Amino acid sequence: MIRLIYKYLYHVFTARNTNGFGVHSPFVFKFVQFVLREKNPFYIYNNIEYQRSKLLNDDSLINITDFGTGLSRSRKVSDIAHKSLKPMKFGKLLFRTINYYKAKNILELGTSLGITSAYLASASNDGKLTTLEGCPETARIAKETFKALEIKNVHVEVGNIDETLSNVIDRIGLLDFVFIDANHHYQPLLNYFEKCISNAADNCIIVIDDIYWSVEMERAWKTIKEHEKVMSTVDLFHLGIVFVNKDLNKKNYKILF
Repeated sequence: MIRLIYKYLYHVFTARNTNGFGVHSPFVFKFVQFVLREKNPFYIYNNIEYQRSKLLNDDSLINITDFGTGLSRSRKVSDIAHKSLKPMKFGKLLFRTINYYKAKNILELGTSLGITSAYLASASNDGKLTTLEGCPETARIAKETFKALEIKNVHVEVGNIDETLSNVIDRIGLLDFVFIDANHHYQPLLNYFEKCISNAADNCIIVIDDIYWSVEMERAWKTIKEHEKVMSTVDLFHLGIVFVNKDLNKKNYKILF
């Protein structure tokens, strides 16, 4: 925790907080102005947040399967919601990113209870979300969330992501948008990233969660920024955003959000 606080304070003091002014890339400037700082209250936000509130107050027990440890245990849905669901502002940001760039083939690694997935799937009328989840019980709750929101453009792939990812990517084809929120360790994250970027469309955007969550995640983020196919990146501290667009100069931006 002390390390994380230090890292965040360092981010605050070193990040640009100028609404894009001073960012020399026109592409990244537009991202900051029209995506990052956009405040349009899309109607679906309230519906998704209502489902979040229901999950936060759901004290029913489900059996959680953890492929990382090989263990299973019972947990309250509300406890999972409190600890695992991404805050609203990040769900909205992911929604706006997909909406602005009109991404169609969307992939998520780590469904959890389906709130972030709902933001991803609702952002594009022409889009299709494939979301991968290891635990059958959390996947079941996520499907109930999608049903309550009447979201039909989602396919949930249940199983160990290490085993399912390659076949899923082969089935989807070129990826327009990827959100990685799965195994928070160095090598698994790099394996996921490599598989995704190998099938990235020309303007693909890959978003990685919790890039400073641990020393391993921070090291993985540094490695990803140096990848030959990665051009511009935006470091928001909680999220790392990768732009594959070949027309961009290779540059890393650190921005307050």
